[in-house]
Amino acid sequence: MPRRGVRPAPASGQRSWRAAGRSVASDSQERGRDLNRRRRVHVPQQREDDAIRNGCWVVIAAYREATAIGAVVHGLREHGWRVVVVDDGSADATAAVARAAGATVVRHAVNLGQGAALRTGFAFALADPSTRAVVTFDADGQHAPEAVAALLAPLQRGEADATLGSRFLDPAATADVPPLRRHLLRLATRLARLTTGLPLTDTHNGLRGFTREALGRLTLTQDRMAHASEILSQLARHGLRVREVSVAIRYSEYSVAKGQRMIDAVTILWDLFLTRAR
Repeated sequence: MPRRGVRPAPASGQRSWRAAGRSVASDSQERGRDLNRRRRVHVPQQREDDAIRNGCWVVIAAYREATAIGAVVHGLREHGWRVVVVDDGSADATAAVARAAGATVVRHAVNLGQGAALRTGFAFALADPSTRAVVTFDADGQHAPEAVAALLAPLQRGEADATLGSRFLDPAATADVPPLRRHLLRLATRLARLTTGLPLTDTHNGLRGFTREALGRLTLTQDRMAHASEILSQLARHGLRVREVSVAIRYSEYSVAKGQRMIDAVTILWDLFLTRAR
């Protein structure tokens, strides 16, 4: 029999209720402190992520893209991005599909060209006082939504005023580039280097990022495909800091069919020639 006032020692391998309670309380408190510590780290990060997403518009120029635009917008919206689709006079259901997927839609009554559609999208984004950055994104499904954050990162860190997607910074990312397109891209890149002085590895890549201030300094006039070269020229002319970001392009039968053909390359060169002749 235990003496009065002396509690029996718990059997080996057992803990008293009070001790167990203290231990449970201690474990619980420790878990609570860990949770609070994680929250202190997580909540500001979440707020920062939300602020970035709420301060960015993803601009998509779309023409007859009813087949692909729904999945493109849905993917971007799943990542939390605000999306404005400029339907460039499509006769199909591009606008309705984009709107149903969660995009804000602006429509051209007639087809004006990709450059004109992007210009409309830029004007829409800059009219929003909350806009801090703008990203351009293709409508045919060849871009990954993760590329948006990659393009924004150097802008957020203050390391660049504009970012350009490049599929040639990572050799593995060029494996699927069709041979004819690879040749055209190399030719266009050499021309862009000569005319702008920018040390580019890729050109006419639809993935671009701009700070609000940088985009506000550009005065774009090219309505059709030459807008890409015009953007590069103006970035160089204004002395804006440009950084290329490695991106992967997903070529599909659909995106290749919608991509630039040889006649488009000739059109680009002609548009640039007219611009320089003015």
